[in-house]
Amino acid sequence: MGAEQGTSTNQSVERAAAVLAAFHDGRPLRVADVSSRAGLGQSTTSRMLATLEALEYVERDTESGLYRLGTGLITLAGSALNQHPVYRASRRHAQEAAALLGLGVNVSVLHRGTVFYLANYEGALAPKSMTLAGQRNALHATGMGKCLLVGTTAGQRRAMLPQLPKFTGRTTGTHEELDAQVELVVGRGYATEVEELALGRACVAAPIRDAAGEVVAAISISGSLSAIDLDNREGELAGRVIETADEVSTALGYTGPAVYPHHAGPATDSPRTSGGAGR
Repeated sequence: MGAEQGTSTNQSVERAAAVLAAFHDGRPLRVADVSSRAGLGQSTTSRMLATLEALEYVERDTESGLYRLGTGLITLAGSALNQHPVYRASRRHAQEAAALLGLGVNVSVLHRGTVFYLANYEGALAPKSMTLAGQRNALHATGMGKCLLVGTTAGQRRAMLPQLPKFTGRTTGTHEELDAQVELVVGRGYATEVEELALGRACVAAPIRDAAGEVVAAISISGSLSAIDLDNREGELAGRVIETADEVSTALGYTGPAVYPHHAGPATDSPRTSGGAGR
């Protein structure tokens, strides 16, 4: 393949990726909408959509003419998930916790400076009409994010997160606050968060370790403020999330000591790590 042909092929792949990325919010789109979001001409966009439709990566509604992501991507996404060791190790344990508590249970990994959701399971008290799998959130504004930062140094956190944007009035706003919250996770084995990423949500989260003892993922129990009820349930939920995290860690080959606190309640000398959308 010559350099010119290789460049053309790369551009085609990049354009196809841009067309698919235009559907990031899950809404069906017109060709003109896709064209605008992808930054491509309408004729190029139409050709790309036709090719992607043939591959089942997008689908076109025959009545409205709107495009949406297709079933071919579900096949690829399912394969990617099933290949991921954390997903395989956590699926059963996370499902059981969600069913037992009736709350949301989320599993994530650290990816390119964000919380990347591998899976979420919703109990009866935390119904949702959409999945979080594949979405990303801010490390500094989520309980799982603070768990994922366990094992990093203060310098590494500053390099990874040069800015700490505020999402609500309760979002962690300084690196000194974040340092203290990560150390709190190290000390007690879990994080809590209250309304840092979105109002009305809370969670309790714990880190997951691999066979080498490194933190490779995090799991959280989440829900509305009233459902989580941290003032009365923090010890119960902390114990449950730590136990579930330990079960997943064991499935990943971790043989270190289980971290079950005798009383997993709020630390009296440290603020809660508060936060986002109950994640």
